[in-house]
Amino acid sequence: MFLVKLESVTEQFRKVTNPYSIIWLIWVKEMIHVARLRCTKCARTYAAKQRVWKCTEDDGRLDVEYDYDSMKSKVSREIFERRRGGLWKYRELLPIENEENIVTLGEVQTPLIRCKNLGKILGIRNLYVKDETKNPTASFKDRPMTVGVSKAVELGFDTVVSASSGNAAAALAAYSARAGLTCYTFVPEMASSGKIAQLKMFGANVVRLRGLESGVDPTFTMLRLVCESFGWYPCPSAGPFNPYQAEGSKTMSYEIVEQLGWTGPDWVFAGVGGGGLLAGNWKGYRELKRIGLSGASPKMVAVQSTGCAPLVRSFEEKVDPRRIVPWEHPDSVATGLMDPFPWDGDAALMALHESLGTAVKVSNEEILDSQRTLAKSEGIFAEPSGVAVLAGLMKLKDRGTIASDDCVVIEITGSGLKDLSVIGSADAPLIDPDIEALQKVLSLRK
Repeated sequence: MFLVKLESVTEQFRKVTNPYSIIWLIWVKEMIHVARLRCTKCARTYAAKQRVWKCTEDDGRLDVEYDYDSMKSKVSREIFERRRGGLWKYRELLPIENEENIVTLGEVQTPLIRCKNLGKILGIRNLYVKDETKNPTASFKDRPMTVGVSKAVELGFDTVVSASSGNAAAALAAYSARAGLTCYTFVPEMASSGKIAQLKMFGANVVRLRGLESGVDPTFTMLRLVCESFGWYPCPSAGPFNPYQAEGSKTMSYEIVEQLGWTGPDWVFAGVGGGGLLAGNWKGYRELKRIGLSGASPKMVAVQSTGCAPLVRSFEEKVDPRRIVPWEHPDSVATGLMDPFPWDGDAALMALHESLGTAVKVSNEEILDSQRTLAKSEGIFAEPSGVAVLAGLMKLKDRGTIASDDCVVIEITGSGLKDLSVIGSADAPLIDPDIEALQKVLSLRK
């Protein structure tokens, strides 16, 4: 099996230029940071080395817990700042025990861009975009999948499987190819042809499934069946099916805080399909506070489409986080957010309540308008699922929820190149190289 490994400790020692790097290099080979896995329902704990994906007593989601007290003396702002960018710089807070098992595509710290043009349009002075389109497969899903595939390698699996609307599957397929693993992925019937083509290019075995309109996600139904029948490693981005790769999403919060000088924004807007991104983000902020690196505690905002908004509905109706009702007949231009049941919805709802945040749903028209606005004002081309957060911000600004001097981060989670079918005609006038012909074209555009 071919693995992409980080530089060996010996090679890295030759490049050491400061004492903080020396401390890290001495310690990195052991990397035994996970203290336990804990069930979110019954609080039962499991050892870090156990091959368990959910609670054996009640099927509850398992949370990864670290030795936070010990970590306080082993990491610092200076240590993280001196390491090269990318989520693996925060390796003490990730669940891989041996650096040789890390599978990477050269992830970098994604940009946190201050949007002055867009800020003027919206009347927000401190508006930032966390641009996840710069990840290796052009979406934030590379974060959970580099962790998930690394853990699969560490545990000795040779076959991984996912249930995904597209981006998570693409990321899993890419990292599986890098690691030499066999990859199967189940996608809903309406998954875009561009995303399916990307999966096949990476060598994944792709199967489309009918039945999303029933309110039960058929991709997760099949995921359960094959894992039980064949013993494959489950690697979706949903925490209830595997606690490890969900840890990747929290690193977005680490980067935001570090990029803001170890402070936090007032608001963070996250698109919600399954809810894992928002829940993971909130865990990241809580962990930084627990180990004393930052006191950041932003208000989290969940954004969903009006055509599939089970989490927003539950928030507005004050539903018990454990009793979210699936959305029937989901339909949205933001196909990546069309999860009829948000598998991490309980954790996402708790994050909204704990952070004193809120939730908002937006229409197809608002999403597509935001897509054009972001591209024309800031030069960032996002897919509908990735830009729904901007539509949510516009709506809350109009309502007076967001103040002009608030510091706001919106998370643009996927590239517009993922789904070109929604942007309409790409026709352009055809003329001879002649000034008069050009002037006629220009006059038509006035």
